[in-house]
Amino acid sequence: MFLLSYNLTKLIKQGTLVIIDARGQRHEFSASPTPIVTARLHTRAIAWKLALNPDLYLGEAYMDGALTIENGDIYDLLDLLTLNIANLKRNWVIEMLGSARRFTRWIAQYNPAAKARRNVAHHYDLSDDLYDLFLDENRQYTCAYFGGPDDNLETAQERKLAHIAAKLCVKPGQSILDIGCGWGGLAFYLSRECDAEVTGITLSEHQIKYASGEAGRRAENHKVQFSLQDYRDINKTYDRIVSVGMFEHVGIPHYKKFFDVLHRSLNDNGVALLHTIGRADGPAVTNSWMKKYIFPGGYIPALSEIIPIIERAGFYITDIEILRLHYAKTLRAWRRRFNANRAKIRDLYDARFCRMWEFYLAVSEAAFRHAGHVVFQIQIAKRQNAVPLNRNYITSQEKRFEKQDSVAA
Repeated sequence: MFLLSYNLTKLIKQGTLVIIDARGQRHEFSASPTPIVTARLHTRAIAWKLALNPDLYLGEAYMDGALTIENGDIYDLLDLLTLNIANLKRNWVIEMLGSARRFTRWIAQYNPAAKARRNVAHHYDLSDDLYDLFLDENRQYTCAYFGGPDDNLETAQERKLAHIAAKLCVKPGQSILDIGCGWGGLAFYLSRECDAEVTGITLSEHQIKYASGEAGRRAENHKVQFSLQDYRDINKTYDRIVSVGMFEHVGIPHYKKFFDVLHRSLNDNGVALLHTIGRADGPAVTNSWMKKYIFPGGYIPALSEIIPIIERAGFYITDIEILRLHYAKTLRAWRRRFNANRAKIRDLYDARFCRMWEFYLAVSEAAFRHAGHVVFQIQIAKRQNAVPLNRNYITSQEKRFEKQDSVAA
């Protein structure tokens, strides 16, 4: 407990953290009365593990029941920790450790097609019932777009679809490729609202089965098709290309290939939009626990890691928007729905799985609130006049979609 106490004394500069060790002794680390969180460690070994490698062992300890929360919940603990970590002054030791970890990330993120498919299956080929219990009705498993404090998850996800569609500047009858189409919600929206021909591709067998089934039931099915396909195997050209929440799985070694594929697959007058989680504070490494349990092969890029490759691929960058805190609000909505349906999810899996996913949703929300995580929307084109010269068209298109939806309702 000595080393962990030393680390926490250095870390906690806001709020109060109380640790009850395996002997029942109470250790308080306090800089201000609130917020206050109390956690109990149930084994002596976990104190050493948390001191030496908290990135991995904090999540494992909560999953395994070796760490429990007695005042607050796991989000309160993670919120307090990330708030304090964000205020840490960087020094040469932190920089050296970060550089050493970044040196190995190319190996961890080497994602050839076969490995990429296994990585996708690890997370997305879980029970369909699981996702129905915490996502919106269209199964949008990406950042929503909140227009105001009164927006619920469904409204915010619908706004996200309209925002993306507006930036694509789709004309009736055009062809659209959706890379990483998920369960098909965006593809159906683009087909319905923009009168477009949409092809969605994903590496998830569960998502393809679901999306294809939905296509067979919906009126716009003749304009939407889905394929179990790797982005590297695209062999057609399209008027518009969109990718939402997929780029995080590409891996740094494959960024050049990704944008080269986009360039050869986009018509000369085409427009593409990349929507991806990003880092506001520069290049880093994937959290050890997240890499092991949630997103193997995944990486959240900094803008500085994406832009040079887009430039070298021959694109104009026609618009960049940074969505701040929208994903934190999305994750909070997911986490609350997940916890409200915890008994049903436990029946699908087990209590350890519930704790793992609760930790995942909580640590992700905390990262978007305090650890520099944001969402990038990057619009690109081969020609600089492919989109209007000011951004007013985005708002006007969104209003048109909103009017269409209200008439349809």
